[in-house]
Amino acid sequence: MIMHRLREHGERAFTLIELLIVMSIIIVLAGLVIATSGYVQEKSKRSRTEAEIAAISAALESYKADNGIYPTNPATEALKANSTIGVSEYQDAGKFLYIQLAGDPDGNPTTPNDGRNYMGGTLKPNMLSPTPPNAGTYIRDPFGNCYGYSTVKSSVPTGLDGYNPTFDLWSTGGIAPPVPSDQAKWIKNW
Repeated sequence: MIMHRLREHGERAFTLIELLIVMSIIIVLAGLVIATSGYVQEKSKRSRTEAEIAAISAALESYKADNGIYPTNPATEALKANSTIGVSEYQDAGKFLYIQLAGDPDGNPTTPNDGRNYMGGTLKPNMLSPTPPNAGTYIRDPFGNCYGYSTVKSSVPTGLDGYNPTFDLWSTGGIAPPVPSDQAKWIKNW
């Protein structure tokens, strides 16, 4: 009787098929939005990484102008951009890089700095790891990994390790160390 009245007044309900089609369209559109969002976020991180590498490179040039050499220690000479390396090698070189560029001799940003900060205002708290900062602080890329910093080519110019005769600075582009030799996604200064 109710169905008979609905039909008399010209009213109509949605069928199950129509509802499934509408839901499918909504799911496809949501998938497209999520995929596009992921691409945009990745592109943004890569762009920010390129800007940070340029800022760190400029800070390294200022450091060299004041000190006559780029910051170098055994950790930066041991880290090689063209070989498989682990997290600790990255972090040891990264800690030294932070100490030298931030003018922070104890490597702890929560204590007063005694030296010159070569990064100036470009060194932001969100660029530092671990969180909260401590004596083992290093500069991390927007992907959350430590930047690679190597001076191996400057110490052995005729060797096969490294790319630049001055320093190599890179981000693995979101690939966490240990890093394979495939550098297609890396963001680098060479």
